[in-house]
Amino acid sequence: MDLKDQRGVETDVYQPAEDSELLAESACDHLGKRTRDRPDTTVLEVGTGSGYVASRVADETNARVIASDLNPHAVGQARREGVEAVRADLISPFADDAFDAVLFNPPYLPTDPDNEWDDWMEHALSGGEDGRAVIDPFLASVGRVLDPDGVVYLLVSSLTGVDEVVERAGVEGFSAVAIADESFPFETLTVLTLLQ
Repeated sequence: MDLKDQRGVETDVYQPAEDSELLAESACDHLGKRTRDRPDTTVLEVGTGSGYVASRVADETNARVIASDLNPHAVGQARREGVEAVRADLISPFADDAFDAVLFNPPYLPTDPDNEWDDWMEHALSGGEDGRAVIDPFLASVGRVLDPDGVVYLLVSSLTGVDEVVERAGVEGFSAVAIADESFPFETLTVLTLLQ
């Protein structure tokens, strides 16, 4: 699928789509069970875009949710939606062992470098040539901010290679389990839980 076809409306902020819904639903189902016994649960959503996933998780669980995005327009929109949001590149500004859960719907569309646009939507959609240009650095660093008993909820597309992401997660010290998937004509979306 061509990246231009994914752009839809002209905006500087990624708006909720099927991938957002699947991640939000999966995270709410699992975190809701976890947070009943732990009302002090703290969650980070990386790459929040509009703030939809963070807002759903905050509304449907007892967790405190902090959202981050590299895009200043996304941070602004998420804040207007009532989300506690900060501008950040992945997990860089956050303290060690700070979060019980980390959620991420990364840019995952494989993109030919010759067809990339230099704008905020490109950053929200393009995963580089193999679709994993943002996923790999995330997997290499997320363990630092995750509580030892914490969990990562990572949305992955079949376009990116779910097996390759699971393998990379293993290299970084995580075990991965698929907890949800949804098929579309052009891809299958999968939510993985990653445990250290």
